[in-house]
Amino acid sequence: MKIKDLYIDFFLSKDHKKLNSAPIIPENDPTSLFNTAGMQPLVPYLMGQTHPLGKRLTNFQKCFRLTDLDVIGDKTHHTFFEMLGNWSLGDYFKKESITWSFEFLTSVLNIPIEKLAVTVFKGNDSVPRDEESAQIWKNLGIPEGRISYLGEEDNWWGPAGETGPCGPDTEIFYWRGSEPAPTYHNPDDERWVEIWNNVFMEYYKDKDGNFKPLSQKNVDTGMGLERITSVLEGVDDNYKTTIWKDIIAKIEEISGLSYNDENYARSMRIIADHIRAIVIISGDDAGIKPSNTDQGYILRRLIRRAIRYAKKLNIDINSDFESIIANMVIEKYKKYYPELERNKETILEILKVEKTKFSRTIEKGLREFEKIISSIDTNIIDKNTAFKLYDTYGFPIELTIELAKEKGIEVDEKGFKEKFIEHQEKSRAGSQDKFKGGLSSDDDVNIKYHTATHLLNAALKTVLGPNVHQKGSNITNERMRFDFSHPLKMTKEQIAQTEELVNEYIKMAIDVESQEMTKEEAIKMGAEAMFIEKYGDIVTVYSIGTISKELCGGPHVKNTSEIGKFKIIKEEASSAGVRRIKAIIE
Repeated sequence: MKIKDLYIDFFLSKDHKKLNSAPIIPENDPTSLFNTAGMQPLVPYLMGQTHPLGKRLTNFQKCFRLTDLDVIGDKTHHTFFEMLGNWSLGDYFKKESITWSFEFLTSVLNIPIEKLAVTVFKGNDSVPRDEESAQIWKNLGIPEGRISYLGEEDNWWGPAGETGPCGPDTEIFYWRGSEPAPTYHNPDDERWVEIWNNVFMEYYKDKDGNFKPLSQKNVDTGMGLERITSVLEGVDDNYKTTIWKDIIAKIEEISGLSYNDENYARSMRIIADHIRAIVIISGDDAGIKPSNTDQGYILRRLIRRAIRYAKKLNIDINSDFESIIANMVIEKYKKYYPELERNKETILEILKVEKTKFSRTIEKGLREFEKIISSIDTNIIDKNTAFKLYDTYGFPIELTIELAKEKGIEVDEKGFKEKFIEHQEKSRAGSQDKFKGGLSSDDDVNIKYHTATHLLNAALKTVLGPNVHQKGSNITNERMRFDFSHPLKMTKEQIAQTEELVNEYIKMAIDVESQEMTKEEAIKMGAEAMFIEKYGDIVTVYSIGTISKELCGGPHVKNTSEIGKFKIIKEEASSAGVRRIKAIIE
């Protein structure tokens, strides 16, 4: 049985309810373009909102992180990955959480206790040492020498902002060395690999920096599937596990090259990683298409990188290599993420179209390269020119160097790298907030904007017709963005009518009410949801009078009169068949 199934079955036996993976595109978190951790979609419930499925939850969550993009190609990093998790929302706490983690690892996965070590929080001036967790580990048989006490940088979580829930965590490590594990755990020895993290949210940090005990104490755990698989299969290269072996073998077959040759291994890992991530993102029901902004930009970047590295392996770009690999990914994951089968044609079409566009760009780049060569009066391509070839035409520096070498010309590689690092730092600074993930800002402004999306959805159905459906939203403290299905540009009259209708709903001072019911009952009563498949059997339906009924988990105002004046700033195309409205609340 697969690890995911073993994990879910184990926690179901501990009275947890299985939660479907949330879409990889966050529905109600303006801080992130992607879900970056299993806990991210559970933010409202970790903050105290009642979850329809109860207080004990478990799932495997689709996650995506860009922080490691520059190191993709090594043996252990991935853009898309799966996170196994179990949560207690004000129910069990440290004893049960630690005991069950230990039981799953030693009794279900059969990991010898001799290969395990743990870390706990050593305490500071504000919060005492976590002796409770340490004692639980000792009682389970972890020797004292294998328990390390570490500081905030290692064993403390949160808060996500200046204030909010936070607390100590305990991390579990596995000995990966070929010889027997040492008696004492050394946190600096890289042969000890972290496999599981249990976070205990037991404090609230206020604006004055004080830590007060939370009335609702939560447990949030996370175990990366790719890492635990490599541990259990006894390899130090994730791409040699059963998760990846068949995909790597197919890339070897297509390229006629060997993964065991280090000259080619990195390119193969990048192609495998990126095409898996591309399938997951483009297969999401949010309908993300390649573009120059937000998730669409990331999708385009991944496709172009996969193609660049395929060219490095001398793979014929005009072949259907990308579809072959994408189909393998779909087959492998459709049991767990049925949207991939449902959106299969879209996934393959996106890959094909973007590949064709990029192939043309590469050709333009080659022509540009020839112009550069004929115009320079030195025997070196400077850093600005090399970076332009990379940034505008997608030329990796290796390709520029290779082409230049054929002409007897050098490239300012050092200058290019400096320019590249400068570009990276600017990109990271610009996207820091969007990719930080974690607990989103559920302040008053965000809550007002979120409720306004329900009213806008209802108004659009009235003005444009019942075939309008929400396709996505993004909220900041300054504005809201709302994507919806509609084939035509809205007229000025339709925009004005929609804005007027939303403001009318606000002035009507309608109470916002919530009910828990089965998914079938919600559908029967006409409640709408952007991603109906992601919800469990019991759902929460938010009603705004007779105007709006939607399945939702996000925070809402109690009465529409709290929202303020709604104003549409812009209406534009988002992608084929999808329009976008940007609006503010005054």
